[in-house]
Amino acid sequence: MDNLDSATQESFLSFASESYSIIECFLYARFLGYRGSITSCEEWIKDQYIKPDYRKVLADQIDKMQEDIRKLRDAVETGEVKRDSGVARIAQMQKELRGTIIQMEEFTSSKDRKGLLMAGADRAIREIMFIFKDDPIESPLHEASMSVWARMQLEE
Repeated sequence: MDNLDSATQESFLSFASESYSIIECFLYARFLGYRGSITSCEEWIKDQYIKPDYRKVLADQIDKMQEDIRKLRDAVETGEVKRDSGVARIAQMQKELRGTIIQMEEFTSSKDRKGLLMAGADRAIREIMFIFKDDPIESPLHEASMSVWARMQLEE
């Protein structure tokens, strides 16, 4: 961080504060020249910025929904809830549960896919920069790679 010019440093800090993905922050830091481990980068990001864990939130919701369905089934079996209304409510709750599970799978899949794409792009850009090191094209190539990185960040 200290070796970066102020504009690049500000850009990274802004990105790190807004991004929910520690992997994306790590890849961006590596792109900017960071040589440390992902663990130390993760610790720094967690110290600097609070990141919500939406996968954990969805997993907790799924657990609670399953427990609610189990309790309702027990209530139907013991006669505390009328069978017809209980069965209808269970069906509705199971539909909500399936929707939440699908939502979690889609969320995880899209984050994993984006992380893999960014890791591949990071590797390709690093290899190209290494090939053209100390070449007159190095500086424009670096600027172009920064544009590619920024554009990838905006895509979903």
